Amino acid sequence: MAAPSLNIPAIETVLESLRRGQRQLARNPRAAVDAAVRQLLSLGRVREERPARETYRIDDLARASNVTVRNIRAYQERGLLHPPRREGRVAIFDDSHLSRLKIITSMLERGYTSGHITEMLTAWESGRDLADVLGLESALVPPRLEDAPVTMTLAQVRELTLDKESLQLYIDAGLIEVKGAKALVRRPELLRSFAEMRGFGMPTTALIKLHSEVAMAVDDISRALVNEAVRQVGDRFLNVTDPSVAEVGELVATLTRFRELAMGAVVGTLGESLERTIEDLLAGYLSLAVTPAEDDQVG
Repeated sequence: MAAPSLNIPAIETVLESLRRGQRQLARNPRAAVDAAVRQLLSLGRVREERPARETYRIDDLARASNVTVRNIRAYQERGLLHPPRREGRVAIFDDSHLSRLKIITSMLERGYTSGHITEMLTAWESGRDLADVLGLESALVPPRLEDAPVTMTLAQVRELTLDKESLQLYIDAGLIEVKGAKALVRRPELLRSFAEMRGFGMPTTALIKLHSEVAMAVDDISRALVNEAVRQVGDRFLNVTDPSVAEVGELVATLTRFRELAMGAVVGTLGESLERTIEDLLAGYLSLAVTPAEDDQVG
């Protein structure tokens, strides 16, 4: 089975960059491989033939990318955006800059900090341009998370966590990472649910303990699902010593679809289980409420 929905040239470039990135692999092999995995799972549809690169002055680039001139210059200063070509005193940008700006904007919207983005860009410096790796913006289709990380101001975080003690507990649990005047909230919807649960009288310590227990149980479920899938169909992918681009593409497509199917199945099963559990609890509670007292029972 082929993987027609994937960008084969981009997959090939990711693999080649990983093979050629010996410096990154030697220094931090897990990070390099993880970065390649994230890029592979982000590749979506087939890219059309790329036209000749267009060129832009900085004002034109700002209009095309919906990024202000001020931010473009700031990205250049931070090393996020590679230098433009110079024609005299005029800076000339091209569609590789436009593509990278779209990537930077997308990652910022998904909660990455500039530091994270710099690390990811640097990881691919030994290979081709990141715009080529990702196949321009047409290949930038990241997996959507229901509770994706968000960067907030400290004031917003304090409002979300309700008090200083809870904030510290969330930081200790790895749910929040404070960075100067900002904070990365890894599960904002979860913390909003916690805030509402606290309104019912549940302390933050109990909520975090419950979250940890549920997370471990969900990890067990994930391993069971994936391990069974590997047992059933893994031979098609995992017994290959030198996989072709097409085989990697098929594996990425299969795993991406499996993730969607498994999430639907687990969410449905969890919903049904919660419904039964709540119904049983309520039935038991009501049965106690309507049981007649001994004096009222007919002898």
